[in-house]
Amino acid sequence: MACSLKSGASSSVVGSSIGALQVTALTPKEFMGKSLDVSNQIGFSHLNVKPPRPISINAQASICVSKALRWWDKTLKPNMVEIHSAKELSDSLLNAGDRLVIIDFYSPGCGGCRTLHPKICQLADANPDAIFLKVNYEELKTMCHALRIHVLPFFRFYRGAEGKLCSFSCTNATIKKFKDAVGRYGTDRCSLGPAKGLDESELLALASVGQLSRNELAIDYPVKKGFGEFVLSGLDLSDSNNNLGLKERSELLMA
Repeated sequence: MACSLKSGASSSVVGSSIGALQVTALTPKEFMGKSLDVSNQIGFSHLNVKPPRPISINAQASICVSKALRWWDKTLKPNMVEIHSAKELSDSLLNAGDRLVIIDFYSPGCGGCRTLHPKICQLADANPDAIFLKVNYEELKTMCHALRIHVLPFFRFYRGAEGKLCSFSCTNATIKKFKDAVGRYGTDRCSLGPAKGLDESELLALASVGQLSRNELAIDYPVKKGFGEFVLSGLDLSDSNNNLGLKERSELLMA
C-alpha cells in the first residue's frame, strides 16, 4: 500500500530589519568636517537614506515521501494475473483449459499476505503451467463476500472440467499446505470436456449481488443442464426483492 507522508514546516521572520543606512543632514558646505564649495552643485543640500521596511518571510515546506510499498506488484511472474471484476475472474477460469488455476485472495493491509507473497511468487515461477489469479480484497469486497472469503490470505484451486478442487487459508508457517495442493493437483492430467469454471453456487452468489448478469451467465455457461434455460426464463438473479434463498436457487438450477 502506497504510503504518503506529509510534514509541514513553517518558519517566519517578522519585523527583523535587514539593515539601515542613515546619513544625517549635512550643511551644504561641510563634508567630514571639511569645507566644501558647492556653489555650482544643483539641488545638493542634504542626503537622507531611509531604512528599508521590515521584511516578513513566510516559508512552508511540504515534504512528501512516497515509499514503494506496493508489495503485491513486486516480483510478479508472467503466469500471475491481477483480476479486476467477477466477469474477468469467470472468463479467466473458462479460458484456462486444462491448466491448474489458483485464485489468490489478498489485501494490501494484510501482514500475512505480504509475508507470504514472495513464496507464492517463487511457487508461480516453479510452476509455469499453472495460472495464479490475484484478487485484491479491498478492490473487490462485494465479490469476495459473495464467494464467502472471510479470512486472508485465502486460496482456491480449479482445474478444467473438474472445476473447483479445494480451498483453504494458509500463512508463511503453513505454506506446506499450499505446496501439497500444488503437488497434488498440478501434475499432468487430462480431464474430459471444457473447463467448468466457477461452480453453480458461486455463480448464483455473484449474480445475486449484481456481480454477474443473467445474460452473461447464459452466454458463458450454456453447457450446464437447465442453467441457461433457467436464467433466460425471466428471473432476475440480481433482484434483491425476490424471495429465493441461495439454497433454493441452487436446487432449482440442479433440477
